Amino acid sequence: MRLNRFLAAAGIGSRRHCDELIAAGRVTINGKPCTDFSAQPGDRDHVKIDGKLVRVARPLTIVLHKPAGFVSTTNDPAARNTIFDLLPSKFPRLFNVGRLDVETEGLLILTNDGELAHRLAHPRYKIDKEYEVTLDRAWDHALASKLLSGILLDGQRAQIARLHPLALTRLRVVLRQGMNRQIRRMFEAVGYKVKQLVRTRIGNLRLGDLPRGHWRALAKSELAALKQLNQKIPRGRESR
Repeated sequence: MRLNRFLAAAGIGSRRHCDELIAAGRVTINGKPCTDFSAQPGDRDHVKIDGKLVRVARPLTIVLHKPAGFVSTTNDPAARNTIFDLLPSKFPRLFNVGRLDVETEGLLILTNDGELAHRLAHPRYKIDKEYEVTLDRAWDHALASKLLSGILLDGQRAQIARLHPLALTRLRVVLRQGMNRQIRRMFEAVGYKVKQLVRTRIGNLRLGDLPRGHWRALAKSELAALKQLNQKIPRGRESR
């Protein structure tokens, strides 16, 4: 395993970030600085970054059904519950792929594969994220065009990719962006309050019947499909 892949597998970050650490001379193998990108550490080698030993944990990618009331961080200054309180303490360090705000429920992917986490979250790949939205009153279908064409939030155009009514006050919404509290703010901009928001799908991975507060490891087939998904660059973006 090449050095940058070794570091990414240890949860250090994306391969690009690991390449930067190697180029900066911050990585040592058996006490000697290593700037050789083709180096392949063995099982008995000691790899360190800035003097701190790096270990590769067993690969782990899980899905979690985040309940409302939990924040998507390792720790919270306001002492609120975090998503990591729902996981076994024996787990290796995991990265959450994107975040859900404290009030939002639903599907979160957590992994110790830094490269996978980075690529799934990167806006370049425009991966679908599907939500079920419950509003405070009946939805006016005439407003859909405003959300689909885009609304300015903090100087950026926020768009909903697809919108499908499920009931008078319930909608299915697909995003390909990841702006802060985007769905809630977009509906507020057209006069609605979001009462409940649940993420039900990321790419081809669905929440299904996983209970709130529970997690499960991804099957090999699901993981392979995710990795295949984030290798696809949207048409028209190849030359940019």
